[in-house]
Amino acid sequence: MLNPNPKNSLFIATSLDGYIADKNGGIDWLNTVPNPDLEDMGYSNFIRRIDALVMGRTTFETVCAFDIDWPYTKPVYVLSNTLIEIPENYQGKAFLKKGSLTDILHDIHQQGHHRLYIDGGATIQSFLKEDLIDEMILTTIPILLGGGSPLFSELQNKMQFELMDSNVFLSQISQHHYHRKKALVVKE
Repeated sequence: MLNPNPKNSLFIATSLDGYIADKNGGIDWLNTVPNPDLEDMGYSNFIRRIDALVMGRTTFETVCAFDIDWPYTKPVYVLSNTLIEIPENYQGKAFLKKGSLTDILHDIHQQGHHRLYIDGGATIQSFLKEDLIDEMILTTIPILLGGGSPLFSELQNKMQFELMDSNVFLSQISQHHYHRKKALVVKE
């Protein structure tokens, strides 16, 4: 049975100047603010309400390169037109998807996954270009990277979001929770 209210959400950190990775693709800067108690800044609460993750190949390969066990307990759908197959040690945990976002989302929804965590710069930008993001939780780390991989890219049309909540973590990191405001279509 299809959920009449699917939701595509972001939970991502950026630098003050809007980058999600530095000029070399690195993300070590995410740890520039000391976090001795390992505050998760709402990630656990967010991930509990997610059915599955959708990420691009670069993000998938970055996660695979971490020296940790597979961090996800929910299905991960990897969007790639160049990846031939999921590496053997991640099969059954991650699933390769190709095609249009509409077709991919239809297939994921048919699998019973309606609340999706969208991750990775190019993937997020693709979803935004097709107006497929419903919620953004943006965490800002107080650092200027001066270049790198931007979170946002050029859009054909303006998109309006409504601020739902704001928090400050570790006295330095700000987090803003936005919902997409879509114009109501009045049918005559």
